[in-house]
Parts: sequence; structure tokens; C-alpha cells
Amino acid sequence: MKREILITSDGSSTIHLPDWNEQYHSKNGSINETYHVFIENGLKQIESEKVSILEIGFGTGLNCLITYLEAKKQVYYVGVEAYPVTADEVEKMNFISILKAENENAIFKKMHKVSWENQHEIAENFLLKKRKQFFEDIVDVDAFDLIYFDAFGARVQPQLWTVEIFQKMYNALKEKGILVTYSAKGSVRRAMQEVGFMVERLPGPPGKREMLRARKITEPLKVN
Repeated sequence: MKREILITSDGSSTIHLPDWNEQYHSKNGSINETYHVFIENGLKQIESEKVSILEIGFGTGLNCLITYLEAKKQVYYVGVEAYPVTADEVEKMNFISILKAENENAIFKKMHKVSWENQHEIAENFLLKKRKQFFEDIVDVDAFDLIYFDAFGARVQPQLWTVEIFQKMYNALKEKGILVTYSAKGSVRRAMQEVGFMVERLPGPPGKREMLRARKITEPLKVN
């Protein structure tokens, strides 16, 4: 499938798939989307000093990079990706310059260069494991505090936004764990609710009216 480098509205790059008219990040701003959806409404909602994160769609590594830049805690990060981006594509991503994070360029390169299927210490407070895996093959149970659900949209890959997939996400989260995604489709929200998630509709990133945040709460709520 043809792949092109595209500059988004905030100046940051992404990979565009013209055959699908789809891209790895929002055309309204790759970096803006990551901060709004995954950092502000995800990472910053976790109160503990340690956080385990599962990313569905490691892709360009942007979410991983910004999590590293913003995390004030110990992070264990697992990125799942069935079709890794190429080294040439990584070189064409301009995230470091747009973020003015030149001192962290070696870290970003390391995130992409380390081997798959093994855990690596990217920095003193940041462990990374990349898994080359189809999302339907995920079998983690009670393992993560937070899921970044950043798969391609339901318009082009509806099989990734089903009850079956969200059951796997629910199983993978710890009690009171959080899943955040840029999507706000009604079918996605209903699939999340069907497996037991408590789902919130929140203001979306630039270019989107809403996004979804889901919480795994299996204990009955106390009534005063």
C-alpha cells in the first residue's frame, strides 16, 4: 500500500495512506492530538507513581515519545504493532524539532531501534517493550493501568473496534484502569459498554467534537 509523509496543521508530520484516505495521526495536528487524547485525558488521570501503559498501534512512536517527555513517574510501556514503520519513515518524522526536544533525539531513535519482543530500559524511569502482534491476539489480563487505543479508524478497519477487541482491552486493564481513544463513534461507545466499561464522552482534540474515555470498574458503586 502506498504511503506518503504528510505535514499536519500543527506543523508535525504523519504517515498518510492515500488508498484508504487515512493517516497515522490527525491531519488537524499529530502532536496536538497526542497531548489532548492520550496525555491530558489519559496519562494525567493516573495518580500512582508507577504506570503501566498498553498502546494499541505503536506506529510512529509519537505517543511513546510524548509520554516519555511528560511522565513524572515510573513508566512501563508496551507498544503493540502488527506492521512496524520503516527506519526511513522514522527519519522523516519531525516530532523532535517541532517539540523542541533535540536533547531527546537519541531516546526517540532508541525507541525505534531496540529489538521487538524484549523489554528495554529506554531511560532510568522508562521501560519499553514492543510487541509485533495482531490486536486480536492480545491475551493480557489485569496488566495495565492505561490503554492508548490508537488503531486506524473504524471506517477503514472496523474489525479493530468490535466487542471482541474491547473485551480484550477490558481484560488487559487493572481494576479502575482507563482506556482513551480519539474515536467518538456511537458503535464504538456501545461496544465498550457491552463489555462492561463505564464510558465518558469528552471534548475532542482539534478537528473533532468528541472523544471517548472508558474505565474498568467492576466493584459496585457505594451509595451513601
